[in-house]
Amino acid sequence: MSNPYDPHKPDVLEPVDDLALREDEGAHAEPRVSSSVRDIASRIPESLASIGRDISRTVERALSAKDDYVVAVKVSHEAQDKLEQLVAAGVFRSRAEAAAFLVDEGIKAQTPLFERVAAKLSEIERLRAELRGLIAKEEVRD
Repeated sequence: MSNPYDPHKPDVLEPVDDLALREDEGAHAEPRVSSSVRDIASRIPESLASIGRDISRTVERALSAKDDYVVAVKVSHEAQDKLEQLVAAGVFRSRAEAAAFLVDEGIKAQTPLFERVAAKLSEIERLRAELRGLIAKEEVRD
């Protein structure tokens, strides 16, 4: 048994490399090295598949989000439950998708309101332009 306080041993542990052969291991090291190489090689297809899935998901998200905007909103507990139900039923893949759908449908349902808002905004812009014109005339007189 080794003594960790042995003054003849270095304080730093030597790194272990499973693929490195030491002179004192000789022929006994070959099976261990080939086993390590096989283990690594057997994980390559799994790693590549995982990378492929990650890339595919990232591209899918990027393509689906090209015209989307992210908006953080607070919702009631009841609204959260309803969003969760839509996801659990498989109607949407996420709460964000469910919420986006409901926001779009709410806007469609409130078309008359948004028409009135647009008209009022046009009127407000017209009044602002009129006021800017009055101020510009006053500055010319001075």
